[in-house]
Amino acid sequence: MHSPRREFLLFLITGGVAALVNVLSRVGFSQMLRFELAVLLAYGVGMLTAYGLARKFVFLQSNTSVRRSFAAFALVNLFAVLQTWLVSVGLRNWLLPLFGIVVLCDLIAHGIGVAVPVLSSYFGHKYISFRQR
Repeated sequence: MHSPRREFLLFLITGGVAALVNVLSRVGFSQMLRFELAVLLAYGVGMLTAYGLARKFVFLQSNTSVRRSFAAFALVNLFAVLQTWLVSVGLRNWLLPLFGIVVLCDLIAHGIGVAVPVLSSYFGHKYISFRQR
């Protein structure tokens, strides 16, 4: 069992790895698909990575079954993917061009979009996905 501070730090580290997987897979998906769809598909890849890492390294005290915790994890991530998509697409299509930012626009928008739901995801997973029974 981790202290709350250590648990959050591990969540940030494992979430960072999952975010990197998310962004890199979006770059790949963007070669074949529109940005908006690539963000959604990449989120799924990142979510699977995040689940495995969080279950193995962060929320050790959880005795919730894999089936139940994954279902709850996916539910919490519905809120997070909405945040990620809205921020990513909003930044890419409206805010960054407004400021004249065109270089690496997709990467900047998606990177910020992936980072936005960190706190809501942490508390959602701590108290819903991997809660102690």
